[in-house]
Amino acid sequence: MPKIYTRTGDDGTTALFGGDRVGKGHPRIRAYGTVDEVNALVGVARAHLADTDATAPLHDIFQEIQEDLFVVGADLATPENAKPVVPRITEAHIDGIEQHIDTLEDDLAPLKHFVLPGGSPAAAALHNARTVCRRAERLSVEASASTPLNEHALVYLNRLSDLLFVMARWANHAVGASEHTWVPDTSSAS
Repeated sequence: MPKIYTRTGDDGTTALFGGDRVGKGHPRIRAYGTVDEVNALVGVARAHLADTDATAPLHDIFQEIQEDLFVVGADLATPENAKPVVPRITEAHIDGIEQHIDTLEDDLAPLKHFVLPGGSPAAAALHNARTVCRRAERLSVEASASTPLNEHALVYLNRLSDLLFVMARWANHAVGASEHTWVPDTSSAS
């Protein structure tokens, strides 16, 4: 059985798909490493969400997101002209995210104020995943300034953070958890 450790990264480098070695602080590595963090946080949210009829719609979405995030990671880790060819994020992935957002939002009250992260444990974890997804997006945009990246992957991350926000609201709604909002105190404004 192969060992989990290879010792090839002990010098501070890692291999991109296609064989090129780059430093572990390379913008591309920071981007797909942060996508991996998002995936782990989505897993935490999934573990916190009770498996009931009321929450069933989210469980299917969790599965899809986690599988898509492996595609995003591979996409970001693979130069566009590299062999072997890996699956890439496409417009269809983005369309799927938008459909989930629209479906879930149909069950929610319209937003009138900013939502404070929290509520149920699943919702709090989804808010955490959302903020890390925004960081993954920023790092991917930064990486794209010096190396060509699939722009669908960047759009996917942007849209995914929106979906994670809506999923957090929906998770609270499904279990009857209060959603706390931020209403600025304007009494002291000049």
